[in-house]
Amino acid sequence: WPRSTTARARSSISRTDVAWDDMVVVGRIARPHGLRGHVIVNPDTDFVETRFRPGADVWIRTAGGERRLTITSARVQGGRPVIAFDGLPRIEDVKGMGGLELRIPENALQPLGSGQYYEHQLVGCTVETTGGAAVGSVVRVEGGAGGSRLVVEGRRGEVLIPLAVDICVDIDVAAKRIQINPPEGLLGLNETKRST
Repeated sequence: WPRSTTARARSSISRTDVAWDDMVVVGRIARPHGLRGHVIVNPDTDFVETRFRPGADVWIRTAGGERRLTITSARVQGGRPVIAFDGLPRIEDVKGMGGLELRIPENALQPLGSGQYYEHQLVGCTVETTGGAAVGSVVRVEGGAGGSRLVVEGRRGEVLIPLAVDICVDIDVAAKRIQINPPEGLLGLNETKRST
């Protein structure tokens, strides 16, 4: 399941058009790299080369507020992007940026095929069985290419639900609802009890 990213042309999205909390995290700045204002990014996207390319815009939030930055150079090194921003040509300009999230507006995300979802679309969905029994709410998505699972927080604790079409039979991200048809014993097998 893809995480979050985009392939988009430069746009006229201004800071006043999208609230910070409505943006999607596509990575976090790890640390400066070299002396010319480059930073290493820990990507939170399946589309690294598309998202972190020259001309792409990302937003950061510092104590001074939100700010749009335009990427001027990019390469992938050791699986992580090394990027530079317009107007920040020196290490001193980026030295304090480690740990900052890089975000984009949700409407700038790359469209996905039918039956594919971004993780942020699944988080917050209520989960219920096809019989109508409430299971809980998705708090995160774990896993990767080998198989993803929903981490659902319910009244009996945390439940792990494989994100498979034969189990998650109806996913409606607009309604924030997922209907599951769990095999017998699945819900009790992998729930973690809350300490009482």
